[in-house]
Amino acid sequence: MPRLKDLYQEEVIPSMTEKFGYKSPMEVPKVVKIVVNMGVGEAKEDPKALDAAVKELALITGQKPVVTKAKKSVAAFKIREGMSIGCKVTLRGDRMYEFLDRLLSIGLPRIRDFRGLSPKGFDGRGNYTLGIKEQIIFPEVSYDEIESIRGMDICIVTNAKSDEEAYELLKLLGMPYRAA
Repeated sequence: MPRLKDLYQEEVIPSMTEKFGYKSPMEVPKVVKIVVNMGVGEAKEDPKALDAAVKELALITGQKPVVTKAKKSVAAFKIREGMSIGCKVTLRGDRMYEFLDRLLSIGLPRIRDFRGLSPKGFDGRGNYTLGIKEQIIFPEVSYDEIESIRGMDICIVTNAKSDEEAYELLKLLGMPYRAA
């Protein structure tokens, strides 16, 4: 069983039940899924850039990414409808907890000048999104083998009813927020 899943059951459920006054442990919000998205703008000129991004995202998440395509044409970006412009992975279950654990314990501390995550990344419905500028914060990606530094968006989807509940849930799971 993943370490964070164990932490959730042993410490988070009792703590949140006490703070928010839930009547049942099933009422306690939980992390439903994590979506990791990597936009590859240079894929329109260099199709190999997209292949490299797919390979790196598969290494980081342990799951095969889906290639995302443009929904509509944008002349300013020289993008036509249907062009491959990125890749994404949706993680659920044990893989999701393993990825979140690696992000919190290994990935985030390796960011240069890291002072904590912004508590303003919530969307009003209990979901948290953060952006990472470099994929090399994950130990799975070798610095010597990458062609270019790429960022990614990580969206943590919870079934919390409010941002306050989601904030508390993620904080108890070990999310390092900076003081607002």
